[in-house]
Amino acid sequence: MRDGAALLAGLVLLTVAADRFVLGAARLSAALRVSPVVIGALVIGAGTSAPELLVTVLAALQGAPDLAVGNLVGSNSANIGLVLGAAALVAPIAVGHTTLRREVPLMLLAVLALAIAAADGTLGRVDGVVLLLLGVVAIAVVVAFARADQRGAAALAVTPPEPAWRPALLALVGLLGTIAGAQLLVTGASGLARTLGVGEAVIGLTVVAVGTSLPELVTAVAAARRREADLVVGNVLGSNLFNSLPVAGVAGVLGAAGLEPALGPALVGMVGICAIAAVFLVTGRRLARVEGAVLLVLFALVVGVTVA
Repeated sequence: MRDGAALLAGLVLLTVAADRFVLGAARLSAALRVSPVVIGALVIGAGTSAPELLVTVLAALQGAPDLAVGNLVGSNSANIGLVLGAAALVAPIAVGHTTLRREVPLMLLAVLALAIAAADGTLGRVDGVVLLLLGVVAIAVVVAFARADQRGAAALAVTPPEPAWRPALLALVGLLGTIAGAQLLVTGASGLARTLGVGEAVIGLTVVAVGTSLPELVTAVAAARRREADLVVGNVLGSNLFNSLPVAGVAGVLGAAGLEPALGPALVGMVGICAIAAVFLVTGRRLARVEGAVLLVLFALVVGVTVA
């Protein structure tokens, strides 16, 4: 009963807070004269990765590496297959040439780095340090993109934007509400799963992974409904970037070492679904509804194979 109530409360809070988060982030990008894609990748991507970071750190500290890494691998697949796929069903997502040239390759490299680090069945401290260093480099690159966009937009600006603190405050309140809602939902879902006697790896790859991806899902759907396609793409790409490098790096440094063999197929599925989504985006510079449906089906297949 308590777990069901937590699920319902988390879903309601996520729905309301994520809409405010998207609105605040969109207005913040205009106030700072920064590309919405960069705001999505840097601000929203990092923010909506907070549940993954929290769950991963707690799992690593409690000696549950399969839950920690399974959460990240499953979340990356969910972000692409579930989140991007569902957002495309709401409205086709158009992608600019700059995004295809910058953010998409960064995401693919980050996901591939995580897969390589965990391919031998371990994610040790050396792996963690390497992933953290790569994360610092990736964040620096994204910040450089933001500065370049800011200079270009400033040169074209005609009217002064609103003070940045107002949309920043709105986005912050929405973000906190989104994270709180996600935590309620994850707590309730994990409680139900454990009551049913499901193993840690399965919980990490499915219930916890989808649960910690709910901020991205609700945020992306809200952004798609508001026709903020750049925020949708930036949110997903940025979240996978943070999950694969700094968050996974923290898990490794904290000692998330030995991994179950069942996570091997999940790593392959993660890289595969991310690569297919990139092909969809590059070929038509948009993600059509049919392609969104394909990503949803692929995500279901990945989940089915990894937990079988």
